[in-house]
Amino acid sequence: MFSHVMLGAKDLESSRQFYDALLGTLGIGPGVANKQRYFYRSPTGVFAITTPIDGQPATHANGGTLGFQAQSEAQVLAFHAAGLAHGGTECEDPPGMREGPAGQLYLAYLRDPSGNKICAMYRVPKK
Repeated sequence: MFSHVMLGAKDLESSRQFYDALLGTLGIGPGVANKQRYFYRSPTGVFAITTPIDGQPATHANGGTLGFQAQSEAQVLAFHAAGLAHGGTECEDPPGMREGPAGQLYLAYLRDPSGNKICAMYRVPKK
């Protein structure tokens, strides 16, 4: 359904360092520069950060969350730790298991250096 997701960055270089570390925990290589943007490519999609083209300040979406798929609980924890070590801040509950209509999910939430709310999610296989 989606071709890509792009978030605005207040400080492109600190956001690049944050996402290089964070997405590296999920096996995604460093961002590739293209003008005032960095692109992160995977077999399943493209994520990008940019300074706003219109020159206005970058802002985060109130109520919005961008989720990244993880392959294990360990990847979720590594994602969270890398985010905190590179300028991210805690939000929501601590990393851990959540039970809901979608089954068991292991989640970790952060705010990136620009205030965007992001999440790593591992969907626990049904037994």
